[in-house]
Amino acid sequence: MEKRRVAITGIGLVTPIGNDAAESWASAKAGKCGIAPITAFDTTNFKVKLAAEVKDFVPENRLDKREAKKMARFTQFALYAANEALEDSGLAAEQTNAGEIGVIVSSGIGGLPVIEEEHARGEQKGFERVSPFFVPMAITNMAAAQIAISHGFKGICTCPVTACAGGTNAVGDAFHRIRDGYETVMVCGGAESCISELGIGGFSSMKALSTSTDSARASIPFDAERSGFVMGEGAGILVLEDLEHAKQRGAHIYAELVGYGTNCDAYHFTAPAPGGVGGADCIRLALDDGGISPEEVDYINAHGTSTPLNDSCETAAIKAALGEQAKHVWVSSTKSMTGHLLGGAGGVEAAFTALALHDGFAPPTIGYQQPDPDCDLDYLPNEGRAGTLGVAISTSLGFGGHNACIVMKRYEEEA
Repeated sequence: MEKRRVAITGIGLVTPIGNDAAESWASAKAGKCGIAPITAFDTTNFKVKLAAEVKDFVPENRLDKREAKKMARFTQFALYAANEALEDSGLAAEQTNAGEIGVIVSSGIGGLPVIEEEHARGEQKGFERVSPFFVPMAITNMAAAQIAISHGFKGICTCPVTACAGGTNAVGDAFHRIRDGYETVMVCGGAESCISELGIGGFSSMKALSTSTDSARASIPFDAERSGFVMGEGAGILVLEDLEHAKQRGAHIYAELVGYGTNCDAYHFTAPAPGGVGGADCIRLALDDGGISPEEVDYINAHGTSTPLNDSCETAAIKAALGEQAKHVWVSSTKSMTGHLLGGAGGVEAAFTALALHDGFAPPTIGYQQPDPDCDLDYLPNEGRAGTLGVAISTSLGFGGHNACIVMKRYEEEA
């Protein structure tokens, strides 16, 4: 069977630098930092003081007020962004059979703050007095489920939980579902919100988070002084569509998804494999899947977490996978602005990658000051760059050794 081509026709974003796609992308292009002192809880007794929180979020702007109260914050973000993406796509429900529309949305931790709140309530009032909505609010699959329920989508509905690779796995899995003929339209991406005492405390205790109190020097991917990631929150949701279906209804097309690779380091439960060998193989898998040569790659939206091991290993992986082209490719980490959204990161970064191709503009890596000899690629320090971008990739690496990579092409209308 001939494989179908897959277009990106809708984008929705809720990020620390904007509460919709237009604002988030304008902020990314301008190099706006979304990192600030934590407001979600009192950090007096915490070493970690900064995070990248979503600001001034009003769920009722896109969600039913009564239904939103039954959702954890990560689910609110996901449905909010999905509603924007679907509106952006112009897809009318009657244009496609509900059984041909699926949802794949990742979350790494799900409703962790709900678990904390309800555990505290249980200790105070008895555990059979916790909220009846506790379980359906806390479980990680509920973001995908609520999107499907809200819109009546009856195709596949699932939630890959692969730590920080989850959002990219969701987009890649959705791409394959359409390409291989299972669904016509997919809503996909990731969402996360665990800036809470237990969330920050857990990552802090394993020395994964930056303890900087300077917002401009906290998330500094590829910089020699990087010391840990900054927790972010939000959601990135894409509408993917069979290209012919999109063309028939006159949809606006941001970019074309052409390749996807995923594998496992099988090395360590938190550290990447030495030399980024698993990540390099993953990039090769994605390029092979899309029939793309290393020489065709113009831009990489890197995982770029600002941890010492990730950034050096990812640089090595890019060099191993692309060879000589690594010297010429543009690389940036938008986590320098958004922080690290864990399971939501891949969805947001997929959206930024598609927009980079569409607009011919690669966003910067902000906060970059001190070069690291182990990180010696062109990271677009502090300023984005305009240019014709033909092929771009987005990479994600997660605890457990999970690697995921997607490949996109600039879409050119056919005569």
